[in-house]
Amino acid sequence: MDKSMRDRLNTSEKRLAEIDDLLLQPETSSDMNLFKKLSKERSQLEPIVDKYHEFCFAEQNKNDALLMCNDKDPEIAQMGKEELKKNESLIETVEEELRILLLPKDPNDGKDIIFEIKGAVGGDEANIFAGDLFRMYVRYCENKGWHVKILDESPTGVGGYSYVSFVVSGDDAYSRLKFESGVHRVQRVPKTEANGRIHTSTATVVVMPQVEAHEVNINPADLKVDRYRSQGAGGQNVNKTESAVRITHIPSGIVVSCQTEKSQIQNHEICMQMLASKLAQLEEEKKAKTEAQYRSKIGSGDRNEKIRTYNYPQNRVTDHRIGFTIQQLDRVINGDLDSIVDALINYDQQQKIAGNQNGIN
Repeated sequence: MDKSMRDRLNTSEKRLAEIDDLLLQPETSSDMNLFKKLSKERSQLEPIVDKYHEFCFAEQNKNDALLMCNDKDPEIAQMGKEELKKNESLIETVEEELRILLLPKDPNDGKDIIFEIKGAVGGDEANIFAGDLFRMYVRYCENKGWHVKILDESPTGVGGYSYVSFVVSGDDAYSRLKFESGVHRVQRVPKTEANGRIHTSTATVVVMPQVEAHEVNINPADLKVDRYRSQGAGGQNVNKTESAVRITHIPSGIVVSCQTEKSQIQNHEICMQMLASKLAQLEEEKKAKTEAQYRSKIGSGDRNEKIRTYNYPQNRVTDHRIGFTIQQLDRVINGDLDSIVDALINYDQQQKIAGNQNGIN
C-alpha cells in the first residue's frame, strides 16, 4: 500500500473517532441537523475504517508469519510459509476493496430516480419493446423492495408504450440503475410479423436523479403551461376535469407532463420536479461536454447508437459498453438484472481506479 493511501486511511480512522466523541456531546444531540450530518458522515467512514482494520490485522499476521518462516523447527517454518501465503493473498484482496471504498462518491447515489422510456426505431415493435423494458425495470424494482410510481404514459393499442415515465424510490436505486441510460436494441420476430423474419427495433431509456424544484432556479416567465383532460385509466376523474399538466421550458425546449394525479396542483408539482431534474441533469452534462454531445448520448434511437442488445433467438443480452454478454435473456427481461448491473458497477469502479474518472460513458 502506498503512503498516500495509508495517510488517507489513517485520516479516516482519526475522523471516525472524532465523530464518535462529538456524537456523545450534549450540544450535538440537541442540534438535530448537526446530529444527522455527523451520523451520515459516520455511516460513510465506518465501512472504510473497518476494512482498514482488517488490512492492518492481515499485515500484522503476515509479519508474524515471516518470523515463523525463519524458525529452526521445520514444522513451524512450514506453518509460517502457509500463513504467509494466506495473508499475502488476503492483503491484496483487502487493498483492492479499500481502493474501491476510497473512490469519490457520486453525490446523486442516495437519490430517487426519474425514468423515461420511449419507443424509437421500429414502429409498433419499438413500442412493444419499450413496454417490455418498462416491465423489466418494474420487476427488478419490486425484487429490490423499491417503490415505483408512474408519472405519465402513452400506451399503444398493440400493448406497449410510445412513452412512459416513472419514479423509483428506494435505497441505492440510483447507484444501481444510473448506467441504464441509452439506446436499447431488440432482435426478434415481432408479433406483427407474418413471415417469421427477425426484426431489429430500439427504445431509448433515460435515467435521472430526482431533484426537488426548489433546488434549481427556474424563471416562471420561461414556462408555457398547458392544462388538459387526462387520457386512459384513472377513475371517474379522467376526461371530466382538466387535471393533466404539460409544462414547456422555452429556453431549453424541454417538455414534461403528468396526468396520474386527480389534482391539477399535484400534477403541476410533479411536472416542476421532473423539469428541475432534467435541467439539473443537462447542466451536469454541460460541465464535461457540450449540449450537442449530451443530446447524442440520449440519442435519436438509430440502431447504431445502441448500448445493449437483447437477442431473442439466441437468448442473449450484450452490453456493448463493457463487452459483457449473458445467455439468460429470458431471466433478464423478467427483472433479473443483477448480473448486468454488477458488471457495469465493477467496470466503472475499475476504470476510476485506473485513473479514468469518467468511468462508463
